[in-house]
Amino acid sequence: MKKPVLCALTATMMAVSLAGCGSAAPSSSAATTETGHAMPSAAGGKTVVEVWTNDRHDLDYVNKKTEEYNATNPDNIEIKQTVVTDDYFNMLTMAKTSGTAPDLAALNGGAAQFDLKVFAESGIIRPLNEYLENASEEYVRNTDYKDRLFEGMNALGDDIYWVPTGQRSGTRVLYNKTLFQEAGLTEFPKTLDGMVEAAKKITDAGGGKFYGYAATSSSPAERCMEGVAEKSGQNQYGYDYANGKFDFSGYKPIVEGFKQMFADGSVLPGSQNQQVDAMRAQFAAGTVGMWPNASQEAGVFTTQFPIDSFEWGVAEIPTLDGMVHGAQTAVPQKGYMMFADTDVPDAAWKVIEYFASEDFLKGYFESGFSLPSSKHMQQVVDSTKSGRIQDFGTYDYESVYPLPPSVTIEGEDRRTVLWSAAMGERDIDEAIADLNKRYNEALDRDVAMGKVKRLVIKDFDPLHPNEGTVEYRNQ
Repeated sequence: MKKPVLCALTATMMAVSLAGCGSAAPSSSAATTETGHAMPSAAGGKTVVEVWTNDRHDLDYVNKKTEEYNATNPDNIEIKQTVVTDDYFNMLTMAKTSGTAPDLAALNGGAAQFDLKVFAESGIIRPLNEYLENASEEYVRNTDYKDRLFEGMNALGDDIYWVPTGQRSGTRVLYNKTLFQEAGLTEFPKTLDGMVEAAKKITDAGGGKFYGYAATSSSPAERCMEGVAEKSGQNQYGYDYANGKFDFSGYKPIVEGFKQMFADGSVLPGSQNQQVDAMRAQFAAGTVGMWPNASQEAGVFTTQFPIDSFEWGVAEIPTLDGMVHGAQTAVPQKGYMMFADTDVPDAAWKVIEYFASEDFLKGYFESGFSLPSSKHMQQVVDSTKSGRIQDFGTYDYESVYPLPPSVTIEGEDRRTVLWSAAMGERDIDEAIADLNKRYNEALDRDVAMGKVKRLVIKDFDPLHPNEGTVEYRNQ
């Protein structure tokens, strides 16, 4: 049996409560616990469905549409929403334990892993199968949910726990066209070596005023390196699916390329110690020629750090030889899982259907908050209204990867080690050998202890990572 499989999801930080209104402040009418958790009330005899989310970037739009729904829905349902961006998944677990859990929790793409298996097996969430089997035609059409099932991410076996309605693009490279022209560059390079050379030319032309590339102490830089790896045929996780083991050796020429940029002085000095917004500000100020990140940057450079002093482009991630040998990860976004303890499952499902309605999604995508994942919504959305996010549109080679076994390693993780090697802080061969040793020792140990199963896909195709035959082995 062939089953799609995939990677993971995430969260980031700080809690704010609200009750489906246009403000990010706590609702004065909502009863709250000491933790700021808004408790459902049945004012006016309405059925209250409480929703938690870790998204703030789309808050104004979601609040507006929630107000509309609360005022007009024929089912007498009221949505009360709470934004939790501080330790989101731990907060959800704690809410379950304390009996203060919401009815629904939103899931989106990001950096930290969400362990679906733990949430499901702990009885925190419930499968949506009974509702999906009787879902409206509109819901099925707008989500293409039968084609958006990924083992370990939103499904476990035959059980489906949430359905994405949108997606974030794979990593792109945003570039300053003015700086490219001043350096004599007419187009963005297709190879990693070409990108390294372009970064040096821009830096040389800058004379200390601007630089070719910006790194950070967090994910955008690693995403760029991982994107090159994926498109060059070495998936970002360093997992050999066909043989069921970790192998990071394919990263060597990629790490060497990024190391050369540091050696050339092409990276904005000190940028590797800065956070994302600081480097976004540098790119918007015109001091950096290239800045890697995904489709969320469309909104960032339109509203948060608007760019009006130069023209910027969006380029595909380069590869080692200029050819595409593997899929690049596009992250499924914006779905809702239902808590097992909800007292209002039918009403909660109606809210899920509303958030997947054409009325809600059309405005959401046209506002540039995400890219549509279903064929129907891709046709419905007016791309002229959605701004620069269209420049990040997904490509045929974008897909999702199987999630390798989540092993407990000793010492630093793969991202830390590989990026440290790229910055010249450790020998590349030694770094890769260290990762292979520690990750495979952890895999063998955790499999032997029964903590995880070894994932093997003998017919794995890096260009079509979802389509292989999945095996889970106990040894």
